[in-house]
Amino acid sequence: MFAALEFPPIDNLVKWPAYFGEGQFYEFNKIALISLLAVIIPTILFLMAKRDLVPSGVQNLVEGTVEFVEKQVILSAIGPQGLKYTPLLLSIFLFVFFGNIFEVIPTFHMPANARMANPVVLAVVAWVTFIGVGIKSQGFGGFMKSSLFPPGVPKALMPLVSLIEFISTFLLRPFGLAVRLFANMLAGHILLVTFGVLCITLWQVGPLAAILPFSFAMLVGLTGFEVMVSLIQAFVFSLLTAVYISLSMSAHH
Repeated sequence: MFAALEFPPIDNLVKWPAYFGEGQFYEFNKIALISLLAVIIPTILFLMAKRDLVPSGVQNLVEGTVEFVEKQVILSAIGPQGLKYTPLLLSIFLFVFFGNIFEVIPTFHMPANARMANPVVLAVVAWVTFIGVGIKSQGFGGFMKSSLFPPGVPKALMPLVSLIEFISTFLLRPFGLAVRLFANMLAGHILLVTFGVLCITLWQVGPLAAILPFSFAMLVGLTGFEVMVSLIQAFVFSLLTAVYISLSMSAHH
């Protein structure tokens, strides 16, 4: 009876067979499909909203999303001067959210950001952006000075502080962005799969089926929680990107 309680290896939770091009640079699997849909779906929603002459549900949804990113991400982290970065930060927010939300969509049951590739690419985009903004706003020398040589530090400690600032600014920022998103989505995915498999298994093992309602209730609760996590992670990633852009726009004072 208890031998039936077998769970798939962790490997099975994050590796997906290729639809085509296996082993090639153009290999296309479920993660690639979800990533593609995370681009296509927002694009379709915005095109539909643009065509609507009379306010509709889609248009209200799109306008509400844009307003949310502008007020809660850009204005709160950068200020009015950051509104020119709305297309970038809105795109990051929507791509992360739609990549995450497929975790709870039947037949998919996988967040694209539970694989490290997408978070790394997004982190590199954020990294290139805040460095580019810093150089544009302060000049290369000014940006390096404000990033690596904070004022008020004794000269004897400056080499050590500069090294710490370099690691923190240019290495840990993108690393933290990528790992935070990846780790949160992978952890949620493992939890949902664990309770999903538990529910299926308990249905077949006789007396243990008595605890099925409890495991099923936990699965439902975790599913709702992961919907919220999908939104929160999109918000956090775009907000931190905005914060880093803001920090790059002006020197330390």
